[in-house]
Amino acid sequence: MISEEQIFKLILHSGNGRSFAMEAISLAKVNDFEGARNNLKLAGDELTSAHHIQTELIQGEVRGEKVEISLLMVHAQDHLMNAMSIKDLSEEFIDMYEKIGKVLSK
Repeated sequence: MISEEQIFKLILHSGNGRSFAMEAISLAKVNDFEGARNNLKLAGDELTSAHHIQTELIQGEVRGEKVEISLLMVHAQDHLMNAMSIKDLSEEFIDMYEKIGKVLSK
């Protein structure tokens, strides 16, 4: 059975990952690429923690443990997928800001 604690941890780690990814974009925007990449690593760490929780839930279902789909669980999954997408996009933004900075500094 999925516990609310697992769901809230999934939301927590996903939200932290999203926040670090958004901060990484902000840092890249002001040419702090080292800080941006550090925040990307932190975002990745948080999303890895969230993914481990998700994997535990999936493995429990495979073992036959009852899974009750709640609105809270749907929200947690949505939060995770959104955070993963934002992290992926933030990597692209950082690369773009870095390239633009190099062109403008010539």
